[in-house]
Amino acid sequence: MKSPPTDRRVLTLFPFILASVLIFGITRLVTETSSASWSRALRRSFPAIFSSARRNAAELDHVLDRRCNLFEGKWVLDEHNSRPLYTEDSCPYLTRQLTCQRNGRPDSLYQKWRWKPHSCDLPRFDAVKLLESLRNKRLMFIGDSIQRTQWESMVCLLQSGAADNKKYLHKDPPRKIFVAEEFNASIEFYWAPFIVESNSDHATKHTVQKRLVHLDSIAKHGRNWKGVDVMVFNSYVWWMYKPLINATIGTLDIWQYGVPTAYRMALQTWAKWIESTVNPQNQKLFFMSSSPTHLWSWEWKAGSSGNCFNETYPIEGPYWGTGSSLDIMGAVRDALRGLKVKVTLLNITQLSEFRKDGHTSVYTERRGKLLTSEQRSEPNVYADCIHWCLPGVPDTWNEILYAHLLNRKS
Repeated sequence: MKSPPTDRRVLTLFPFILASVLIFGITRLVTETSSASWSRALRRSFPAIFSSARRNAAELDHVLDRRCNLFEGKWVLDEHNSRPLYTEDSCPYLTRQLTCQRNGRPDSLYQKWRWKPHSCDLPRFDAVKLLESLRNKRLMFIGDSIQRTQWESMVCLLQSGAADNKKYLHKDPPRKIFVAEEFNASIEFYWAPFIVESNSDHATKHTVQKRLVHLDSIAKHGRNWKGVDVMVFNSYVWWMYKPLINATIGTLDIWQYGVPTAYRMALQTWAKWIESTVNPQNQKLFFMSSSPTHLWSWEWKAGSSGNCFNETYPIEGPYWGTGSSLDIMGAVRDALRGLKVKVTLLNITQLSEFRKDGHTSVYTERRGKLLTSEQRSEPNVYADCIHWCLPGVPDTWNEILYAHLLNRKS
């Protein structure tokens, strides 16, 4: 194994109309004088309906202006029974890895927390409105299993807005594609754990331990991304397996690089593809920041020796876990600043850092099989504190993405 000549440092907007208001409005419509038009009567009876579109647009603009940082706030318990935004039973597209309730998780409080930015509220997710904005378009999530979870979340949030007989899911490895036929819209996931090409790019047979990344190769992936209207990228967890990673640049020679160095080189390759291929006039691009892990409970509870298992409340107060690399986040920011094409960073790391309670823990599967009772009795060995339950934290990521997609200024 050769040593590289480079640095090797280890490293809600629509209010509910009360029944009394509905009855009052209908009464007014029925008794309206014959000289008044139906439209004017309807507007007087239901002003909220006819002004909601204007309010919705204005509020979407507000949550993204300089007065409101969507990424600074706190988690609050839902007081209006509006969460979760869907259930495991209402979404047939969830994979077993993420259905923690169905897999035996005894608590459900993790589904009830709402992210509240300090200076505003996130707009309430409207499936039909987003599908209308995606009419005749493709929305693609690109990355690893964390990104696949965000895709599943988005499908579950959107699917209620499409007619039952006009929506379907099909697989075209390395893609998974949800189609809403009446909108001619697709919500897709593309497996690319390193963004650039690697020996782990097979859709189901991933090379987990002997990872090899081709730092200057992206053309094979790029052919599948070309012309996609909205792309949401993510790449983090797969880079963090060890401090050093095997990689090639232009030849078959394999070098070992410090992860931050290799990551920056991969982003340079990605940036070149973006600038040479993307049309910023009709394509939108986003990059998700790192999804945090909660592998060591001593980080938020001094003296403990567990992990995310059996956690039921978010962390309160300032917190930054060692599982979130500032070097990696710095590399992303530097890459986006240097781009001539706009790519919006969605910095979900800090808000997700608080949610030690939201992981799949022992209520998940490994290698396609649910954990056995014996395995569940050893959470320090088998608890998954990387992936997230659905419904759960990734729904908030998509609420933030929703605000950007529908904002008129984005």
